[in-house]
Amino acid sequence: MCRHLAYLGPPVPLSRLLFEPPHSLSRQSWAPRDMRGGGTINADGFGIGWYAPGGPVRYRRATPLWSDATLPALAASVSAGGMLAAVRSATVGMPVTESAAAPFAEGDWLFSHNGVVAGWPGSVAKLASTLPPVDLLTLDAPTDAALLWALVRDRLRRGTGPREAVAGTIAEVAAAAPGSRLNLLLTDGTTIVASTYGHALSFLAGAGSVLVGSEPLDDDPGWQAVPDRTLLVATPAGRHLIPLEES
Repeated sequence: MCRHLAYLGPPVPLSRLLFEPPHSLSRQSWAPRDMRGGGTINADGFGIGWYAPGGPVRYRRATPLWSDATLPALAASVSAGGMLAAVRSATVGMPVTESAAAPFAEGDWLFSHNGVVAGWPGSVAKLASTLPPVDLLTLDAPTDAALLWALVRDRLRRGTGPREAVAGTIAEVAAAAPGSRLNLLLTDGTTIVASTYGHALSFLAGAGSVLVGSEPLDDDPGWQAVPDRTLLVATPAGRHLIPLEES
């Protein structure tokens, strides 16, 4: 199982989320608290996407986050008011490449998946065939996460709202591949849409900010757990929890 997080609010150094907290994303890469039946560490790549004046910027590698000697100084020198980051634990049989690491991106959208599609790839072959052929031929990687992104992105391109795009994708994939863990994280720099479907998620609301993560970054009592099979829609101004059956 992977770990991911997203932040929206006043600009902060990326290091404040990636390295400084006692249970930062960096620590989660080698000492996660709750892998929920999938692997032991998150050493199969990582990625960070943040919002700069010209649009999202991504930094991705196929190596463990803790092994990147360049990143701590880079993260301390870059501040952003929106970001999405993830560390990866690859499902057996799936490639470990930079292009397989979240966040996946298009336009202002950044996307991550924590979990696994059960019965991959046969279970979702029919669902994948509904995508435009060019989308299948240009998947970021031959992985379940990349396909989930293509399914969400297809809905967004057709004008579906982010909440409905995430919920609709989960409903279709869960029906085609029962037993899947579909914890999705999507942001455009103004809103975060995140799901719990077979794994944990928590959020911390601050003064004009919101931080969402697979695991709390510290022991702040303000962290709130999101119930399973729930959609979280969050902005710096407010949070809404919606049961996926009602979304």
